[in-house]
Amino acid sequence: MAITKAKKEQILEKLDGIKSDSDSIVFVNFNRLSVSDTSAMRSKLREEGVGYFVAKKTLIKRAFDGAFQGEMPQLDGEIAVAYSTDAIAPAQNIKEFVGKFKDSIAIAGGVFQGVYKNKEEMTEIASIPALPVLRGMFVNVINSPIQGMVIALNAYAEKKS
Repeated sequence: MAITKAKKEQILEKLDGIKSDSDSIVFVNFNRLSVSDTSAMRSKLREEGVGYFVAKKTLIKRAFDGAFQGEMPQLDGEIAVAYSTDAIAPAQNIKEFVGKFKDSIAIAGGVFQGVYKNKEEMTEIASIPALPVLRGMFVNVINSPIQGMVIALNAYAEKKS
């Protein structure tokens, strides 16, 4: 179905807003995803503060062409854009759905900190743990030497008694 010129302009304005307001953008390749699965995915993404927008590849390419450093990843098939002001949330959430719908959805690339990333790089970014988990890991690293010293002192005290 053909899109009117006015509708294309609206889509380009929306993509320009996404481009300027988002810290991270993930290009999502979706295929044969049922309406109920798509609705569930959109509502879950919305809860996490991640936007999801489907547009024609030509309009996406026109909106993002030259906007970021590097080379835009190859966009094959049907493409949607997942975006957020959180740098890692879109990639993490889409990766979660890739696990649920293996044959229907995939990460096709994206933009991270103003640089185009390919499929592999965006998948790697999606593997970064969430900030609370990273904080917990950091506290554990700090606590580990202290805990070792306490165990050693306790063993020494028990030996002396």
